[in-house]
Amino acid sequence: MNAVSIVIGSICILMIAYRLYGTFMAVKVLKLDDSKPTPAHELNDGKDYVPTNKWVTFGHHFAAIAAAGPLVGPILAAQFGYLPGLLWLLIGAVIGGAVHDAVVLFASMRKKGKSLSEVAKEELGPVAGFCTGLAMLFIITITMAGLSMVVLHALENNPWGTFSVGITIPIAMFVGLAYKKTGNLKLTSTIGFILVMVGVFVGPSIQDTALGDWLTLDTKTLAIILPIYAFFAAALPVWLLLAPRDYLSSFMKIGVFIALIIGVFIINPTIEMPAFTKFTQGGGPVLGGPVWPFISITIACGAISGFHAFVGSGTTPKMLDRWSDIKVVGFGAMLVECVVGIMALIAATALQPADYFAINSTPEVFKTLGMNVVELPKLAKEIGIDLEGRTGGAVTLAVGMTYIFTGIPWFAKLSSYFFQFVIMFEAVFILTAIDSGTRVARYLIQDFFGEFYKPLKKTDWLPGSILASALACFMWGYLLFSGDIGSVWALFGVSNQLMASIGLIVGATVILKIADKRRYMLTCLVPLSYLFVTVNYAGYWMVKNVYLNTAATGYSVLNGILSIIMLILGMVIMVSAIKKWISMWNSPRVQLESKVA
Repeated sequence: MNAVSIVIGSICILMIAYRLYGTFMAVKVLKLDDSKPTPAHELNDGKDYVPTNKWVTFGHHFAAIAAAGPLVGPILAAQFGYLPGLLWLLIGAVIGGAVHDAVVLFASMRKKGKSLSEVAKEELGPVAGFCTGLAMLFIITITMAGLSMVVLHALENNPWGTFSVGITIPIAMFVGLAYKKTGNLKLTSTIGFILVMVGVFVGPSIQDTALGDWLTLDTKTLAIILPIYAFFAAALPVWLLLAPRDYLSSFMKIGVFIALIIGVFIINPTIEMPAFTKFTQGGGPVLGGPVWPFISITIACGAISGFHAFVGSGTTPKMLDRWSDIKVVGFGAMLVECVVGIMALIAATALQPADYFAINSTPEVFKTLGMNVVELPKLAKEIGIDLEGRTGGAVTLAVGMTYIFTGIPWFAKLSSYFFQFVIMFEAVFILTAIDSGTRVARYLIQDFFGEFYKPLKKTDWLPGSILASALACFMWGYLLFSGDIGSVWALFGVSNQLMASIGLIVGATVILKIADKRRYMLTCLVPLSYLFVTVNYAGYWMVKNVYLNTAATGYSVLNGILSIIMLILGMVIMVSAIKKWISMWNSPRVQLESKVA
């Protein structure tokens, strides 16, 4: 199998899906009507609710949802071969992820941009709403700390990366101010993009200077700086920092992967990894479980991800200028993210299998596989660092992309530069999700604790915004600084997809309420059925075989208890939803509700 065939076939499938299924969802199922004002217009406060150009919103939304998941997940799942990951990315994104993102965004906008927990409370009842809110707070805290740890390792003692990432902050604020004053999106975007590129390419020149020494930071220092930055990103008006920074970062994200696609077309690398490996039944050095359910747990962003529900019911519904923008921003951004996941999969599977496993498993484990590295010693020499045993996926992506780029004769001598650039690129990629996620955590905290102190529910109440932002940053910042997140990070895969199941539950409820034909509910029920079974089986497997298995490496009673709690929360929400669906199905359709929708 060659890479070009995969790229062309995948892009064609996704374009057809957007044109046909995306239009069906927008016109027939959700009945998007631009004659009605969006929450951004109705509640315009110049801070959180701000009508925004759909391409700026697309840039923000894509930058926020496309974090570590589409980069790291497909790389780890390559252990099973290239075909399971490719099939799940395409099927999961079209049938599950794009639908999930669109319906969650729609459901939130119907309720004036409220969080998914508030929407669940109104649609399913107070018990389901409380369980959803608790699950969302738990998941977002783990997610922010976990993503931040990836950034820490990318920027640790790396002045080039720290400078290139840090410079995007003042540039974004400049773009935000300039656009608000001039209204000229093309000019401000062009200037901002040029400045970001200058910052990236100037980075290497500062490494041996006083500024470089000042920006050479250890993990503890970075663990303090990141929550402070996130606090300002969450508390400041959305147009000043968060939206323009995410918008500009999306240029780099999309640009790098367009470059990777071009590189694939030029050298057309062979996919060295077989379609299926011997680890599909379990026992692999990267992932211990079998291909099902772990392919759907490992590859979240890029196929379907509950983290998207935070953004789709957090910042984005408060920014959309028109209802029809849901198709581009909700449905479309998910499909673009799928392309990112596919390119990451290609970067990993283009490596020799032995080289891939040497990077993604410890030296002790790799020795037991009976494999001999092929290109890895040469790549390590050209890049300038030892590559074996660098688990986690980030280094594999950098090595794979470097391998493809340097296959082009012009770039053959630039291995070290490309490797460092991709490491920095990954940090920028992930950081955009951290600032948006923190802002979403702020909304969740205001909604959740606003039940006990009503003023907190007002997103435009400055003391409440500051307090909630500080609390959100403290929660994940503490875990980041102390390192305690390592004990529960394994929960993220299951809890994230449980969150996606909750999003589909709420979406199915809304569709049953407003759609002209009740069978349109199947657009959510089909992916929900698969995902809910997958999540619960994966959770059960982890509890039985890892968390509560004293002989397992990952033995942890705490992880076992937390997994059980999360699965119980999901079950309570599902039972509440089924009761609601039965009640709605047996009662006359509420015409007024259909008109409101």
